[in-house]
Amino acid sequence: MPISSLNIDSFLEKAQNHPVFDVRSPGEYSHAHIPGAVSLPLFSDEERKVIGTAYKQQNRETAIKIGLDYFGPKMRKMVETVEQHTESLSENRSNFTPAPKPVVLVHCWRGGMRSGAVAWLLDLYGFEVYLLQGGYKAFRNKALDTFRKDYALKIIGGYTGSAKTHILQKLSEKGYQVVDLELLASHRGSALGGINLPPQPSQEMFENLLATALNKLNAQADIFLEDESQRIGDLNIPGEFYKKMFSSELLFLEVPFEERLDFLVAEYGIMPREALSNAITRIRKRLGGLEEKNAQKHLAEGNIKECFRILLRYYDKFYKKDLDHKIEVKIPTLLIQTDTIDINFNTDIIINKL
Repeated sequence: MPISSLNIDSFLEKAQNHPVFDVRSPGEYSHAHIPGAVSLPLFSDEERKVIGTAYKQQNRETAIKIGLDYFGPKMRKMVETVEQHTESLSENRSNFTPAPKPVVLVHCWRGGMRSGAVAWLLDLYGFEVYLLQGGYKAFRNKALDTFRKDYALKIIGGYTGSAKTHILQKLSEKGYQVVDLELLASHRGSALGGINLPPQPSQEMFENLLATALNKLNAQADIFLEDESQRIGDLNIPGEFYKKMFSSELLFLEVPFEERLDFLVAEYGIMPREALSNAITRIRKRLGGLEEKNAQKHLAEGNIKECFRILLRYYDKFYKKDLDHKIEVKIPTLLIQTDTIDINFNTDIIINKL
């Protein structure tokens, strides 16, 4: 029976319940991949380079033979790796009743020889194998198409320290659709935003994560996101999607300065002093030499609150400018005044305003 190929939509639907194996090289996978896919490289980065050179400088047949030399010794290990992510065939089989074959999904870059070779091996061993038509490239095209769709976006805004990320989490807990851009980008968005977080993904991987998150949601129902600049750390929100965010209804929380300052001290004050100092240095030009010097002095003296007071005034200017611009260009904006930073209380206020 021939191995089945699936289009990208059918492939991703089946991937909700079965493991996906990416047989591209480790470098290709590390740069970006389908979220949740397991790396099962047919060739190392160096092996792929050797085969590619042979293909270009000699011929297709020579390249295939070199590939077979690499493939042969890896066959058993690849099968065992796949077994670790599925129910073992030997455990499922009995002497009398054949157990269902474990289902696995396989792809390479364009759905060519690499995925075909691994699919043949896994099928031979006894897995039920499905290939992705068009490979990873088909997934990328779908991801990019995702940002062109229309969405019913609701943007949670507010000055720095308004606990916007926590409010998104509460909305999610209450059953509302939420996309946490900062979580996907592994960055909190400010100069201090990368401290104590894992390295940011590549731009392409960030886009894959965002597209996957959006495709799980109902585009016609409200989707809540935090108000962000287009750049989050070293990453950019895809342009077409950011335009939709910018023009969507803004629910802007106006929380008193001192409340927000206390919140920031509690959130960021426990972070390593050296990391905080380095972050302040990075925004020296925008902060101003004198303000940067004063902030560093307060930090060195352990006066975190006064250090953060300087930073908060700096960020408030930018948020005020952005808010004024949105109102000026007639972006639907709802100003929500509240006297407290209380997350549950402010989440309920937002819900009541919908």
